[in-house]
Amino acid sequence: MVSKYSTKFLNICVASFCKSQQMQKAEDVIIDGIRLGVLPDVVTYNTLIDGYCRFSGMDAAYSVLYRMREAGISPDVITYNSLIAGASRNRSLEQSLDLFEEMLQSGITPDIWSYNTLMHCLFRLGKPDEANRIFKDIILKGLSPHPVTFNTMINGLCKYGYTSNAIMLFRNLQRHGFVPQLVTYNILINGLCKVGRMKAAWRMLNEAMDSGLEPGAVTYTTLMKSCFRCRQYKHGFEIFFEMKNKGYAFDGFAYCTVIGAFLKLGRFEEANVCMEQMIRNGLGIDLVFYNTLINLYCKEGKLEAAYKLLDELESLGLEYDDYTHSIITDGLCRNGNIEGAWRHLNYMYTTGFTSNLVALNCLIDRLGKAGQIDHAMKLFESMEIRDSITYTSLVHNLCKARRFRCASKLLISCIKGGMKVLKSTQRTVIDGLRSSGFTSEARKVRSKLRMARLFH
Repeated sequence: MVSKYSTKFLNICVASFCKSQQMQKAEDVIIDGIRLGVLPDVVTYNTLIDGYCRFSGMDAAYSVLYRMREAGISPDVITYNSLIAGASRNRSLEQSLDLFEEMLQSGITPDIWSYNTLMHCLFRLGKPDEANRIFKDIILKGLSPHPVTFNTMINGLCKYGYTSNAIMLFRNLQRHGFVPQLVTYNILINGLCKVGRMKAAWRMLNEAMDSGLEPGAVTYTTLMKSCFRCRQYKHGFEIFFEMKNKGYAFDGFAYCTVIGAFLKLGRFEEANVCMEQMIRNGLGIDLVFYNTLINLYCKEGKLEAAYKLLDELESLGLEYDDYTHSIITDGLCRNGNIEGAWRHLNYMYTTGFTSNLVALNCLIDRLGKAGQIDHAMKLFESMEIRDSITYTSLVHNLCKARRFRCASKLLISCIKGGMKVLKSTQRTVIDGLRSSGFTSEARKVRSKLRMARLFH
């Protein structure tokens, strides 16, 4: 007879090795346990599956299912929840849905965490409507939603710009007895800040405080960043100093945000004080810090200073990322050095960066603004990957060059491809065609845009 304590100890050992990413040692412990007569249970295998999902891959995790069944142990809802969560982390909706279906066919009833994970996966993959249907299923099936369920839904709505819908849901939940914690308020404050509704964000903060909740570093940092983004520097600095007085800890990104704001306003001494404090707090100088300074120097036209920072960055053993290259490319373009921007892009490719969409988008935009629209078109045609910003920028610059027919063709191909172009840019194309005497073509473009929107 295997004692309950022995299996529990085995599970603790397996969990410890899985947590430290030592999956082979976790396997060895199970083998040694079986040799000693300590048999694994469903918890042992679930722990192993979760470890493989996080650190090794789905194939290794799924193979454990066969071993469970061979050992006479039936998978449970936790087994499949771990697998679905792993598939979600890999952004594999198809695999998540297949595992969900397999769970149902095995006679295992999904719990609230099964639905929560699936809903989170749908939001991550840009399918808010499908996530909303999962949320409705939870309510219709009579499951008891967890606060995480509501937070996932509210966060997903805010992420995709449905902030008003998120607030409506929040108020409806409150009327039905939902007592929000600080994390819910943080999600809503962040969502409101992203769409520029600062007054509503402050009201949400006051509501949280009136409910007896104490705002934390995340709350204040969100508001501070938004203030700087809206050029409300005074309010942003007030939040920063209030956080310092309350003893809140800053992360590196928060410090860089404040340093960037000080530098933008020419308050260099205060920026230096922040840098020193950042180092004293053990955060160190990382790539985010350098990107912040390089971006500022490039915007101010101080390219020589920006390149000195690049040399310093290399001397510390830090490697550039896509964002660093995008900043430099945009900075060169802003200062009219298109040739230099081309050279920098070529340098990127020689150092192992195969593609940088942001940098290419910057170059296309600057070429168009510099009147080199044909060069911009050639670059566009050579790009393997394009996004809505690529199309919007080129369409806008074609209109500036009064090449409305070319702009209209590009616009329609973009919309048909499921990408978005600003409505103001669409109107510019149609108005440009009319003013150029292509009235019939303008009507056709408008009709095609409507049809494309119906299908996408």
